[in-house]
Amino acid sequence: MAINAARNDLASGGIFVAFGAYFVLEAMTYEFGTPLRMGPGFMPVVLGAILVLLGIAVIFKAFARPEEEARRPVPWRGIVLVLGTIVFFAATIRGLGFIPVVLVTAFASAMASRNNRWLSAAIIAAGLCVLCLAVFVVGLGLIVPLVGPWLRF
Repeated sequence: MAINAARNDLASGGIFVAFGAYFVLEAMTYEFGTPLRMGPGFMPVVLGAILVLLGIAVIFKAFARPEEEARRPVPWRGIVLVLGTIVFFAATIRGLGFIPVVLVTAFASAMASRNNRWLSAAIIAAGLCVLCLAVFVVGLGLIVPLVGPWLRF
């Protein structure tokens, strides 16, 4: 099964534009402020506008793509692994704890790419786990068990 890459780029660019425009329109109801004194609507408007611009760039890229490279196989491995890790994370974060769940989901997400082997995926998972611990547990003070009750014997 193959997909038309140009049509895929058009659809994803349209989604980017739609989401960006939605965030810009919704954020316009908040006070905008100035770059030196940002209001609550400043960042959503700026990020939404950037998303709209990226969507327009992706749409233009779809028209510049040569037809001979326009057909690619559907990346089922990546789709299944990435969607599966989201479900796994949500279902097991309270039972397994933060460290094991982040390690497993990062490893599985890294294995979604055909360019990664198990060793590079393990290195990526370990690095992401340390980074997530630093940001969420240490930096933001997230209250979550590092090792959950399912792993305590």
